[in-house]
Amino acid sequence: MTDLAQVFMDLVRCEIRLYNALGERLRAEHGLTMGQFEFLRIIDGRDDCRVNDLAEEAAITVGATSKGVDRLEAAGWVVRRPNPENRRSSLLELTPEGAGLLAAATPTFEDGLRSLLAEPLTPGALEQLASTVALLRRSLEGAPGGTA
Repeated sequence: MTDLAQVFMDLVRCEIRLYNALGERLRAEHGLTMGQFEFLRIIDGRDDCRVNDLAEEAAITVGATSKGVDRLEAAGWVVRRPNPENRRSSLLELTPEGAGLLAAATPTFEDGLRSLLAEPLTPGALEQLASTVALLRRSLEGAPGGTA
């Protein structure tokens, strides 16, 4: 019988170690944290991205997301512009500096994923992992407490 507590611990520790290792590479090569990189990627990948959209995608609170965006804005990587559909919210977009940093950091991130995630697994095992994690994520996102 599968030890679910052990599966949970392995999954959590794997995520933490992967996140930290990628973060160390991004910090050393680009002066960027993993969280900052993740925010830049999400903002870049969404038209009319709001703080709420970013919080939902990152599965963290709106308050924590807003503070993170404040730091990106202070660094000159993101700007907030008025949302024409809702004056109470802002739309986020990368500045040219933010877009350039994201473009420079993306190969570092992808190289890290290849060496830390893809290389230890066979192609079939990686495909199975990807589909299993995607299924689990969809299930958890629909459950109570599955998002921030």
